[in-house]
Amino acid sequence: MEPGPLVSVVIPAYNATRTLGQCLDALVRSRWRAFEVIVVDDGSTDDTAEVARRKNAEVVRLPRRSGPAGARNRGAQLARGEIVCFLDSDVLVREDTLDRVVATLRDRPDVAAVFGSYDDSPAAPDWLSQFRNLFHHFIHQQAEPEAKTFWAGCGAIYRDVFRQLQGFDERRYREPSVEDIELGLRMWRRGYRIVLDKTLQVKHLKRWEWRGWLRTDIYQRAIPWSKLILETGVLPRDLNLQMSHRISALWVGLLALALPLMFLENLAVFGGALYGALVTVSLLLVVTLLVLNRKMYAFFWRKRGIGFMAFAIPLHFLYYFYSGLAFVLCWVRHKVRAGVKRASRTGRA
Repeated sequence: MEPGPLVSVVIPAYNATRTLGQCLDALVRSRWRAFEVIVVDDGSTDDTAEVARRKNAEVVRLPRRSGPAGARNRGAQLARGEIVCFLDSDVLVREDTLDRVVATLRDRPDVAAVFGSYDDSPAAPDWLSQFRNLFHHFIHQQAEPEAKTFWAGCGAIYRDVFRQLQGFDERRYREPSVEDIELGLRMWRRGYRIVLDKTLQVKHLKRWEWRGWLRTDIYQRAIPWSKLILETGVLPRDLNLQMSHRISALWVGLLALALPLMFLENLAVFGGALYGALVTVSLLLVVTLLVLNRKMYAFFWRKRGIGFMAFAIPLHFLYYFYSGLAFVLCWVRHKVRAGVKRASRTGRA
């Protein structure tokens, strides 16, 4: 690499031997040449560091696992480039990815950070992985270009801005979570502009499994993001927090209440008087949900066919259910804690 690279690509990697080599090979094919690659081996127990060395990347080995927030921070500390481009170890950049990053930040001096999305051709062929990655792609492609968040799967920020903000909150986020969303919110509240470039797309190699998907979405996304919203009081109407998504989460919650009542009514627990009304309400809720999310479902149909769309719709309803439930539970917890604090202050007074 050149002595003074403009771009420093920082890749946190934990047990990433399956995908890291492909990730680094894709970077080598970049048209933009003035960059360095820093792979931060986050306490891996496999040959992640050796794979990175064979690909001529600079390798930093952490003695124990600190999470991607800490690993990215360590890589950014060593970055020589004016621009730090964060990249996950399971994504493949395109030949023009770094070109687009540099062009956005250089041509728009008022912009401090830029991020993209997964493309619409995920590598893993199974339906769950296809759904998860196409869902991410669609949400980002429908979002506003002016962002209040950040995505570290493929996102770049000026090194000086990153250091002024003291990087990702590695004390709070010791596992993969919403550390990039929190950084973006902090950046936006400090007056820095963040841009979502919809042409900045990378291929995701990850193969999702059911258990990992639910654990990630609930415990590493929905719950910490709900807590962040309640703590900061910022609820942007963008990405998967658009008004139609909020209404959909509420409607799915009502549907989840109606279905057990319908079952009990069918058993004549309440004398059978409400069964027809519950059926009607449930059907109306489902139809409304299909209308509210018609663009996404049409996208699934175009990309993978009607069978895939039929598979994706109940998964999408499930997503709304656990996301809405997580927010409600976090809201109750937040209110109880606030009440306890008020009572404690009153008692001391």
